[in-house]
Amino acid sequence: VEKRLELVKQVTHSTHKKLAACLQGQQGLDADKRSKKLPLTTLAQCLMEGSAVLGEDSLLGKMLRLCGEAEDKLAQELIHFELQVERDVIEPLFVLAEVEIPNIQKQRKHLAKLVLDMDSSRTRWQQSAKSSSLASNLQPSGAKADALREEMEEAANRVEICRDQLSADMYNFVAKEIDYANYFQTLIEVQAEYHRKSLALLQNVLPQIKAQQEAWMEKPSFGKPLEEHLAVSGREIAFPVEACVTMLLECGMQEEGLFRVAPSASKLKKLKAALDCCVVDVQEYSADPHAIAGALKSYLRELPEPLMTFELYEEWIQASNIPEQEKRLQALWNACEKLPKANYNNIRYLIKFLAKLTEYQDMNKMTPSNVAIVLGPNLLWPQADGNMTELMTTVSLQIVGIIEPLIQHADWFFPGDIEFNVTGNYGSPMHVNHNANYSSMPSPDMEQGERRQHDLARRPLSVATDNMMLEFYKKDGMGVRVMDTSWVARRGTSAVRKASSTPPALHPPMSPADLPAAPHSPIPEQAPDISTTPSTPPTSFGFPPAA
Repeated sequence: VEKRLELVKQVTHSTHKKLAACLQGQQGLDADKRSKKLPLTTLAQCLMEGSAVLGEDSLLGKMLRLCGEAEDKLAQELIHFELQVERDVIEPLFVLAEVEIPNIQKQRKHLAKLVLDMDSSRTRWQQSAKSSSLASNLQPSGAKADALREEMEEAANRVEICRDQLSADMYNFVAKEIDYANYFQTLIEVQAEYHRKSLALLQNVLPQIKAQQEAWMEKPSFGKPLEEHLAVSGREIAFPVEACVTMLLECGMQEEGLFRVAPSASKLKKLKAALDCCVVDVQEYSADPHAIAGALKSYLRELPEPLMTFELYEEWIQASNIPEQEKRLQALWNACEKLPKANYNNIRYLIKFLAKLTEYQDMNKMTPSNVAIVLGPNLLWPQADGNMTELMTTVSLQIVGIIEPLIQHADWFFPGDIEFNVTGNYGSPMHVNHNANYSSMPSPDMEQGERRQHDLARRPLSVATDNMMLEFYKKDGMGVRVMDTSWVARRGTSAVRKASSTPPALHPPMSPADLPAAPHSPIPEQAPDISTTPSTPPTSFGFPPAA
């Protein structure tokens, strides 16, 4: 027990010191004074002051207020927890390490001193007895001998009493070890209760925080899942898709190289930021249709999952590999029907617009094949962790073989008319050629050779891949060469579409002979003369947040 005393004292002293260092409030102060110096209290005050500055009209202001109230409640729970730990654990450990064990050790030292005193008395008495026996063979007698004997007996009695007291203290120490161990059980129980109460506070405030964020309509759409954006905004067509399509219907249908010519990087960045805020000034971008087209491509490309879904990727590719045209169209129609409702509505909207865009191919040089080349990789791509650029180079031809028929036979895949201006904030589309808005555009009276040379000189570097694909298709006679892939079992089921989407059997595709022949070159040698009288452009339009 004596050996364990010193070890227990060392361990208890160290534990008390470290546990006291864990307290965030100053030890020994009452609750009010401790609260003022608590870091959580300071944080709560900062959050509440920030909320007052920003106001309740902003989402940040509401978040700061809710978080400030939660942090203040957590601070109160922390103060209660620390006071309880200090009372039930830290102070008892201090008493054990600095009072109880040292008292036992002092008693042990006192016993050792009494034993020395007893030995000294016995030695004096023995020496006195020896001296007397040398003088005479009689026992020592007299007052001196009696005094020494009494002193020796008294010392022995004190030793016996001290030894009994020390033994009792040591036995008590051994018996109370379960009480000492209970201090640490209390520590864990108090911590568990504190964390349970803190968790309950956080769980109560989290629904309020989420409700405020869900009720806030101004959420970014770029890079967000399609279903999430539609659910938050209460729309059927993604806002960037509708905004860009409607603006292009107003000002970009006859623009040469739409979706192929790269826009100004700063204009594109500004337009994307404006679309994320759900407010766009149409007049500002009416002179730059390429920025609008670039924003639409960026939105489709930045979706976490392509509009035509990862799940149906293999089925799309397999359908494009079917050699017979009617069976290929039928397989593509079946894949369309398996799209989720949100994806189906948006791909239908987009394909209908692209089909309308190709009606102006004589002026904008964007045939169904050209549109499929530059826009197809933004609508469908494989789910892979490798180098996406190399992977897309391999599958681009197959994707073009999927998108081009959808555009060519848009009314067969998606029967019925469509209202592009879903929000009702736009008038009738007016088709204006904005070539005159660019100082770098060639003059209409240029010779054909000069015009081509000028066009090559102003070709942006960022569209090199698109132009390379166009040249490839031009040399290939507009034919789509696809690679065979192993058939992968179809996954998922499709919901029943609305009644107007009748099976192909009721709307048979045209025979290959009746299909319109594709031109030999995606870019005609010379655009026909355009003579249009555009109406007065609108002053400004603003896309409001979703209804």
